[in-house]
Amino acid sequence: MPQHNLNGKTVVIAGGAKNLGGLISRKFAEQGANLLIHFHSNESQKEAEDTLHAVKAMGAKAILVQSNLSDVAKIEELFILAKKEFGGVDIAINTVGRVLKKPYLETTEQEYDEMSNINAKVAYFFIQAAGKYLNSHGKICTIVSSLLAAYTGLYSTYAGLKAPVEHFTRAASKEFGERNISVTAVAPGPMDTSFFYGQELPDAVAYHKSAAALGGLTQIEDIEPLVRFLVTDGWWITGQTIFANGGYTTR
Repeated sequence: MPQHNLNGKTVVIAGGAKNLGGLISRKFAEQGANLLIHFHSNESQKEAEDTLHAVKAMGAKAILVQSNLSDVAKIEELFILAKKEFGGVDIAINTVGRVLKKPYLETTEQEYDEMSNINAKVAYFFIQAAGKYLNSHGKICTIVSSLLAAYTGLYSTYAGLKAPVEHFTRAASKEFGERNISVTAVAPGPMDTSFFYGQELPDAVAYHKSAAALGGLTQIEDIEPLVRFLVTDGWWITGQTIFANGGYTTR
Protein backbone atom coordinates (compact mmCIF):
# COMPACT_ATOMS: atom_id res chain seq x y z
CA MET A 1 0.00 0.00 0.00
CA PRO A 2 1.25 3.54 -0.71
CA GLN A 3 2.15 5.85 2.14
CA HIS A 4 -0.56 8.44 2.74
CA ASN A 5 1.47 11.26 4.24
CA LEU A 6 3.68 13.93 2.70
CA ASN A 7 6.73 13.62 4.94
CA GLY A 8 9.78 13.06 2.75
CA LYS A 9 7.73 13.08 -0.47
CA THR A 10 8.97 15.14 -3.42
CA VAL A 11 6.41 17.41 -5.08
CA VAL A 12 6.71 19.31 -8.36
CA ILE A 13 4.29 22.27 -8.40
CA ALA A 14 3.80 24.15 -11.68
CA GLY A 15 2.68 27.65 -10.81
CA GLY A 16 3.65 27.08 -7.19
CA ALA A 17 4.68 30.61 -6.31
CA LYS A 18 1.46 32.47 -5.54
CA ASN A 19 -2.29 32.24 -5.04
CA LEU A 20 -3.42 28.59 -4.86
CA GLY A 21 -0.02 27.26 -5.89
CA GLY A 22 1.69 29.29 -3.20
CA LEU A 23 -0.68 28.00 -0.53
CA ILE A 24 -0.12 24.41 -1.69
CA SER A 25 3.64 24.96 -1.44
CA ARG A 26 3.34 26.27 2.12
CA LYS A 27 0.90 23.64 3.37
CA PHE A 28 2.85 20.77 1.84
CA ALA A 29 6.05 22.15 3.35
CA GLU A 30 4.40 22.14 6.79
CA GLN A 31 3.93 18.40 6.37
CA GLY A 32 7.53 17.71 5.43
CA ALA A 33 7.43 17.57 1.63
CA ASN A 34 10.41 18.41 -0.60
CA LEU A 35 9.38 20.97 -3.19
CA LEU A 36 10.26 22.09 -6.68
CA ILE A 37 8.36 25.35 -7.05
CA HIS A 38 7.92 26.58 -10.61
CA PHE A 39 6.96 30.11 -11.64
CA HIS A 40 6.62 31.68 -15.06
CA SER A 41 7.26 35.42 -15.27
CA ASN A 42 9.49 38.09 -13.80
CA GLU A 43 6.35 39.69 -12.40
CA SER A 44 5.94 36.69 -10.09
CA GLN A 45 9.57 36.54 -8.96
CA LYS A 46 9.12 38.46 -5.70
CA GLU A 47 6.18 36.25 -4.68
CA ALA A 48 8.11 33.16 -5.75
CA GLU A 49 11.09 34.14 -3.61
CA ASP A 50 8.79 34.90 -0.67
CA THR A 51 7.23 31.43 -1.02
CA LEU A 52 10.65 29.79 -1.20
CA HIS A 53 11.79 31.65 1.94
CA ALA A 54 8.59 30.67 3.76
CA VAL A 55 8.87 26.96 3.01
CA LYS A 56 12.56 26.85 3.85
CA ALA A 57 11.78 28.57 7.16
CA MET A 58 9.54 25.57 7.91
CA GLY A 59 12.52 23.28 7.36
CA ALA A 60 11.48 22.06 3.93
CA LYS A 61 14.00 21.28 1.21
CA ALA A 62 12.96 23.36 -1.80
CA ILE A 63 14.20 24.74 -5.09
CA LEU A 64 12.76 27.50 -7.26
CA VAL A 65 12.66 27.32 -11.07
CA GLN A 66 11.53 29.99 -13.53
CA SER A 67 10.60 28.74 -16.99
CA ASN A 68 8.09 28.99 -19.83
CA LEU A 69 6.31 25.65 -19.87
CA SER A 70 4.90 26.12 -23.35
CA ASP A 71 8.32 24.73 -24.34
CA VAL A 72 7.78 21.02 -23.65
CA ALA A 73 11.47 20.46 -22.93
CA LYS A 74 11.18 22.90 -20.02
CA ILE A 75 8.45 20.75 -18.48
CA GLU A 76 10.65 17.67 -18.55
CA GLU A 77 13.49 19.69 -17.06
CA LEU A 78 11.40 20.32 -13.92
CA PHE A 79 11.10 16.59 -13.27
CA ILE A 80 14.70 15.82 -14.19
CA LEU A 81 15.92 18.54 -11.83
CA ALA A 82 13.64 17.42 -8.98
CA LYS A 83 14.76 13.82 -9.42
CA LYS A 84 18.42 14.89 -9.40
CA GLU A 85 17.96 17.13 -6.37
CA PHE A 86 15.75 14.88 -4.24
CA GLY A 87 16.28 11.37 -5.63
CA GLY A 88 12.82 10.90 -7.14
CA VAL A 89 9.44 12.55 -7.67
CA ASP A 90 6.22 11.40 -5.95
CA ILE A 91 3.60 14.05 -6.67
CA ALA A 92 2.99 16.44 -9.58
CA ILE A 93 0.53 19.33 -9.32
CA ASN A 94 -0.23 21.77 -12.15
CA THR A 95 -1.99 25.01 -11.22
CA VAL A 96 -1.03 26.85 -14.43
CA GLY A 97 -3.76 28.59 -16.40
CA ARG A 98 -4.78 31.77 -18.17
CA VAL A 99 -8.22 33.37 -18.41
CA LEU A 100 -9.48 35.29 -21.43
CA LYS A 101 -12.97 36.76 -21.23
CA LYS A 102 -13.88 37.86 -24.74
CA PRO A 103 -16.72 37.43 -27.23
CA TYR A 104 -16.31 34.48 -29.57
CA LEU A 105 -16.51 36.71 -32.68
CA GLU A 106 -13.71 38.98 -31.42
CA THR A 107 -11.20 36.28 -30.45
CA THR A 108 -8.09 36.25 -32.62
CA GLU A 109 -6.07 33.28 -33.84
CA GLN A 110 -3.12 34.48 -31.77
CA GLU A 111 -5.27 34.58 -28.61
CA TYR A 112 -6.59 31.10 -29.33
CA ASP A 113 -3.07 29.75 -29.79
CA GLU A 114 -1.84 31.39 -26.57
CA MET A 115 -4.79 30.02 -24.59
CA SER A 116 -4.33 26.58 -26.13
CA ASN A 117 -0.65 26.56 -25.22
CA ILE A 118 -1.19 27.41 -21.58
CA ASN A 119 -4.45 25.65 -20.74
CA ALA A 120 -4.24 22.51 -22.89
CA LYS A 121 -0.73 21.91 -24.22
CA VAL A 122 1.07 22.59 -20.95
CA ALA A 123 -1.45 20.42 -19.08
CA TYR A 124 -1.03 17.55 -21.55
CA PHE A 125 2.73 17.47 -21.47
CA PHE A 126 2.94 18.09 -17.73
CA ILE A 127 0.88 14.92 -17.21
CA GLN A 128 3.05 13.13 -19.77
CA ALA A 129 6.29 14.16 -18.04
CA ALA A 130 4.85 13.17 -14.67
CA GLY A 131 3.97 9.77 -16.10
CA LYS A 132 7.56 9.34 -17.24
CA TYR A 133 9.31 10.46 -14.07
CA LEU A 134 7.04 9.78 -11.10
CA ASN A 135 7.81 6.94 -8.75
CA SER A 136 5.30 4.10 -8.60
CA HIS A 137 2.31 5.03 -6.40
CA GLY A 138 2.73 8.64 -7.56
CA LYS A 139 -0.06 11.18 -7.85
CA ILE A 140 -0.89 13.79 -10.49
CA CYS A 141 -3.42 16.62 -10.06
CA THR A 142 -4.34 19.41 -12.49
CA ILE A 143 -6.37 22.53 -11.67
CA VAL A 144 -9.11 23.18 -14.23
CA SER A 145 -12.30 25.28 -13.93
CA SER A 146 -15.90 24.92 -12.82
CA LEU A 147 -16.84 26.76 -16.01
CA LEU A 148 -16.57 23.32 -17.64
CA ALA A 149 -20.10 22.77 -16.31
CA ALA A 150 -21.41 26.27 -17.09
CA TYR A 151 -23.76 27.37 -19.86
CA THR A 152 -22.13 30.68 -20.66
CA GLY A 153 -20.50 32.74 -23.35
CA LEU A 154 -17.35 34.89 -23.24
CA TYR A 155 -15.06 32.15 -21.88
CA SER A 156 -14.90 30.03 -25.04
CA THR A 157 -11.11 29.77 -25.05
CA TYR A 158 -10.67 29.45 -21.28
CA ALA A 159 -13.30 26.82 -20.54
CA GLY A 160 -12.99 25.32 -24.01
CA LEU A 161 -9.25 24.76 -23.67
CA LYS A 162 -9.44 23.55 -20.09
CA ALA A 163 -12.07 21.00 -21.16
CA PRO A 164 -9.58 18.61 -22.85
CA VAL A 165 -7.83 18.17 -19.51
CA GLU A 166 -10.77 16.07 -18.34
CA HIS A 167 -9.98 13.48 -20.98
CA PHE A 168 -6.23 13.83 -20.55
CA THR A 169 -6.90 12.91 -16.92
CA ARG A 170 -9.05 9.89 -17.81
CA ALA A 171 -6.62 8.59 -20.43
CA ALA A 172 -3.54 9.03 -18.26
CA SER A 173 -5.20 7.42 -15.25
CA LYS A 174 -6.02 4.36 -17.37
CA GLU A 175 -2.51 4.10 -18.79
CA PHE A 176 -0.61 4.88 -15.59
CA GLY A 177 -2.79 2.72 -13.35
CA GLU A 178 -0.57 -0.33 -13.68
CA ARG A 179 2.06 1.64 -11.71
CA ASN A 180 -0.57 2.68 -9.12
CA ILE A 181 -0.32 6.32 -10.21
CA SER A 182 -3.56 8.23 -9.61
CA VAL A 183 -4.50 11.12 -11.90
CA THR A 184 -7.15 13.69 -11.02
CA ALA A 185 -8.33 17.20 -11.87
CA VAL A 186 -9.91 19.75 -9.54
CA ALA A 187 -12.37 22.35 -10.85
CA PRO A 188 -12.68 25.32 -8.48
CA GLY A 189 -15.26 28.05 -8.79
CA PRO A 190 -14.10 31.63 -9.40
CA MET A 191 -11.35 32.11 -6.83
CA ASP A 192 -10.83 35.23 -4.78
CA THR A 193 -7.37 35.97 -6.25
CA SER A 194 -5.73 38.35 -8.71
CA PHE A 195 -6.13 35.63 -11.35
CA PHE A 196 -9.90 36.19 -11.22
CA TYR A 197 -10.17 39.96 -10.83
CA GLY A 198 -8.00 40.80 -13.84
CA GLN A 199 -10.76 39.71 -16.24
CA GLU A 200 -13.94 40.83 -14.47
CA LEU A 201 -15.79 44.14 -14.19
CA PRO A 202 -17.55 45.00 -10.89
CA ASP A 203 -20.99 43.84 -12.05
CA ALA A 204 -19.57 40.47 -13.11
CA VAL A 205 -17.72 40.13 -9.81
CA ALA A 206 -21.01 40.76 -7.98
CA TYR A 207 -22.73 38.07 -10.09
CA HIS A 208 -20.03 35.48 -9.48
CA LYS A 209 -20.16 36.17 -5.75
CA SER A 210 -23.92 35.59 -5.74
CA ALA A 211 -23.97 32.53 -8.01
CA ALA A 212 -22.70 29.86 -5.59
CA ALA A 213 -25.35 28.16 -3.47
CA LEU A 214 -23.13 28.54 -0.40
CA GLY A 215 -22.44 32.18 -1.22
CA GLY A 216 -19.29 34.07 -2.20
CA LEU A 217 -16.22 33.25 -4.23
CA THR A 218 -14.11 30.14 -3.84
CA GLN A 219 -11.19 30.68 -1.48
CA ILE A 220 -7.80 29.08 -2.08
CA GLU A 221 -8.17 27.64 1.43
CA ASP A 222 -11.21 25.71 0.15
CA ILE A 223 -9.19 24.01 -2.60
CA GLU A 224 -5.80 23.25 -1.08
CA PRO A 225 -7.14 20.62 1.39
CA LEU A 226 -8.92 18.83 -1.48
CA VAL A 227 -5.75 18.71 -3.58
CA ARG A 228 -3.82 17.48 -0.55
CA PHE A 229 -6.42 14.76 0.06
CA LEU A 230 -6.33 13.58 -3.56
CA VAL A 231 -2.55 13.18 -3.50
CA THR A 232 -2.53 11.40 -0.12
CA ASP A 233 -5.44 9.48 1.44
CA GLY A 234 -7.67 10.06 -1.60
CA TRP A 235 -5.33 8.37 -4.06
CA TRP A 236 -7.98 5.72 -4.83
CA ILE A 237 -9.92 8.44 -6.66
CA THR A 238 -8.48 8.46 -10.18
CA GLY A 239 -9.57 9.53 -13.65
CA GLN A 240 -12.00 12.02 -12.12
CA THR A 241 -12.59 15.77 -12.28
CA ILE A 242 -13.81 16.99 -8.89
CA PHE A 243 -15.94 20.14 -8.86
CA ALA A 244 -15.34 22.22 -5.70
CA ASN A 245 -17.19 25.49 -6.00
CA GLY A 246 -19.81 25.92 -3.27
CA GLY A 247 -22.60 25.09 -5.72
CA TYR A 248 -21.52 27.52 -8.45
CA THR A 249 -21.96 24.89 -11.16
CA THR A 250 -22.74 21.19 -11.01
CA ARG A 251 -23.28 18.14 -13.18
